[in-house]
Amino acid sequence: MISEDSIRETLATINYPGFSRDIVSFGLIKEIEISDSSDVTVKISLATRDPAVPQEIKEKGTAALESIEGIGEVRLDFDIQDAPGQAASGTGSLGQNSIPGVKKIIAVGSGKGGVGKSTIAVNLAIALLKNGASVGLCDCDLYGPSVALMLGAEDKRPMANQKNEIIPIEAHGLKSVSMGFLLGDDAPVIVRGPLATRYTQQFLTQCEWGELDYLILDLPPGTGDIQLTILQTVSLDGAVVVTTPQEVALIDARKAAAMFEKLNVPILGIVENMSWFECNHGEKYPIFGDGGGAKEAERLGVALLGQIPVDIETRSRGDRGEPVATLDPGKDPISRAFRELAEEVAQAVNKQG
Repeated sequence: MISEDSIRETLATINYPGFSRDIVSFGLIKEIEISDSSDVTVKISLATRDPAVPQEIKEKGTAALESIEGIGEVRLDFDIQDAPGQAASGTGSLGQNSIPGVKKIIAVGSGKGGVGKSTIAVNLAIALLKNGASVGLCDCDLYGPSVALMLGAEDKRPMANQKNEIIPIEAHGLKSVSMGFLLGDDAPVIVRGPLATRYTQQFLTQCEWGELDYLILDLPPGTGDIQLTILQTVSLDGAVVVTTPQEVALIDARKAAAMFEKLNVPILGIVENMSWFECNHGEKYPIFGDGGGAKEAERLGVALLGQIPVDIETRSRGDRGEPVATLDPGKDPISRAFRELAEEVAQAVNKQG
């Protein structure tokens, strides 16, 4: 017998285009009508400007439902709302909410792990702070949180205020939340998608961020559930894509860029990490290739925001919880590179606004 449950179960096999999570668990199915003759009408709500998204869902959803034995005519009705991807206009890419007191929300993402995304996110946040802004940092990588260690605050535990909101941990003048503050170094995060969604939403919207010029989101690698949850929860003012120069990293960076474009989030630009290694005598060695970030930025039609060299001090200070961006930029070239990156990001996001 055809029932609403069987319809939902079938539609749960259809993933949102470009993501690993299905359209049912994302709450896109608003109503299911079944007539006496077993005709089925499914009402689906989307917030997108990409016509390929509803078209793909319609084709796959119709085919899946028509395979149900005894079903009649299948109809998928879409309620499509505009999604400009700008917090300044009051709506976000997929979500409809901004965070009170936060002026700009910037995501730092990558298509793969191991490109130094968290290093970029932490030092970018510190550099923005040193340039005079008030900044928060949200570690959205639940399964591999590293912000707590890189800020030297892994032993701190967050408290809650009277509204039951999380009070961010402050380190180096930066407000931050991370799963690393809630768990020990050797404690794994073993949660399924819905619970990961809940944690992510709580970090973003149930946190006492206060007044911030920028909130930096350190996204997990890839293009999975947590990324789409964030884009449904808050309005992003822009995204920074981190890559390394070699082609294998650029392939995944394209996927991250395509995800942001599909969800109408402005790409502020590319940051090329591990661009070269410079010896004491000044010779530069492009260990991971040369010019990949610039070529990818040109292909995407976005800015190359900065190039960060491979640097032993950057790595060692990150392990000690003393970000390299805290150093005097007049004396340390890597700190100077991050200050310049922060200026480029600030200019890019202000142009979007």
